Amino acid sequence: MTDFVGCKAALFCGDALLTYLRDDKPGLPWAAKWDLPGGGREGGETPEACLLREVHEEFGLILAADRLLWRRRWPSMLDASRSSYFFAGRITATEIAAIRFGEEGQYWQMMRVADYLTHPHGIPELQRRVAVALPDV
Repeated sequence: MTDFVGCKAALFCGDALLTYLRDDKPGLPWAAKWDLPGGGREGGETPEACLLREVHEEFGLILAADRLLWRRRWPSMLDASRSSYFFAGRITATEIAAIRFGEEGQYWQMMRVADYLTHPHGIPELQRRVAVALPDV
């Protein structure tokens, strides 16, 4: 657990998934692609602490670690020689109404899971990870 570089999560509400459209800046990995909450590790954070901090920074949501129902260690999408974590959990309609989008990304939306899994501007590896986690959440 000590050598991971970051975390991402699929946060579901019914048949929808919390997504955001990444900024469209030169040199940004996956520019203008549909992404999921999460990001890079800071200091000695645990995977859960990293993800929950990122969810708060990006969407203004404060979630407890027990809301994360599934997790798996994967190779990092930026450096396959390092590890990352992918989580899945559930959020409520009340939490969605309380979202305050941060400064990264163009905008967010709750996207139907089926649409995300086939979206031509989705990040393919995240689409794959969502499909793997979905049956267990």
